[in-house]
Amino acid sequence: MFNNEGMGKSETTKQAITDIALRSFAERGYDATTIRLIASEAGISVGSAYYYFPTKNHMVQQLYVRVQTHHRELAEARMLGVADLAKRLEIVLLAGLESLAPYHDTAPGFLAAAISPASPVNPLSEDSAEARAIVEGLFAELVAGSTTGIPPYLRERLPEVLWLAYLGLALFWVYDTSPGQAKSRRLVARSVKLFGALLPLTRLPLLRGPITEALDIVVEARS
Repeated sequence: MFNNEGMGKSETTKQAITDIALRSFAERGYDATTIRLIASEAGISVGSAYYYFPTKNHMVQQLYVRVQTHHRELAEARMLGVADLAKRLEIVLLAGLESLAPYHDTAPGFLAAAISPASPVNPLSEDSAEARAIVEGLFAELVAGSTTGIPPYLRERLPEVLWLAYLGLALFWVYDTSPGQAKSRRLVARSVKLFGALLPLTRLPLLRGPITEALDIVVEARS
């Protein structure tokens, strides 16, 4: 059952458990997915499942990593040859929604589990650092690969600010009950259009101070 060419037995077993857990999260949701259930479907003992994943939250982190890796791969492929910052941002945001799509029906359960600042499945927690680094790196690539004129003071802070905006979009998406989450995609289109229109204003010396202060407030609120 777990024999995959080029993979050791332990690695193959862990991969199989991960695949089953992620499918269960998408189909059953956070609360209904248990280590005992995953062990049963994987055909292994509960003790063996705990060996690979000491808690369900460790499985959730694998889900986060899988989703963010998919997000980054989609966005990187679609940004090739695109230099405009606003267009690159739209690509990244829509790729994020596409990566999240299989989990929309069960997303509220994850949100409930993650809402506490102390929760290990909170996207801002130390436990979520690996997945967070993947998507933060994507937003850094988004900015670095653009030829749009961006003032140095803005270029330095922009990746983190855009990533935080993406978190806000993801929260909106969780509550979006429109068919296919069309409202979320419209929000992306309108927000990106506004972002592109306002970007030239950031080069005006008169606005540098207020914009810098606003960015500092956003970044400080995250820390």
